[in-house]
Amino acid sequence: MQNNKPPCGCYSPHPALEKRVFEQFPKDVFFDRLAVFYKILGDATRCKIIYLLLQGELCVGAIANSLQLSKSLVSHQLRKMKEQSVVKSRRSGKEVYYSLDDEHVEKVFALALEHIAHRMEENL
Repeated sequence: MQNNKPPCGCYSPHPALEKRVFEQFPKDVFFDRLAVFYKILGDATRCKIIYLLLQGELCVGAIANSLQLSKSLVSHQLRKMKEQSVVKSRRSGKEVYYSLDDEHVEKVFALALEHIAHRMEENL
């Protein structure tokens, strides 16, 4: 049997797999953006906003009323979310309407909801 030792000095049973993984490893900027995306999801108010937007496009006032928050606070959160491409907006007259940026945000959030619901059911 061949002794495959990577630079760390430990035995590697799968050197070809390790080589492929290291060659395809994303650049740091990818992980930086991933961390920022999850930071956006790491706030309960923003999660509530995303949950509402899963139902469809809403204006700031409707979101604020639904969450019993000020329009100012909701606008601030939406601005942060828009900067990170989690939501998008469109203007109609004086009103600005928000929706989720794309189906990827929907899928990530829906999967997270499913995971949390599953874990909560297990703990009943």
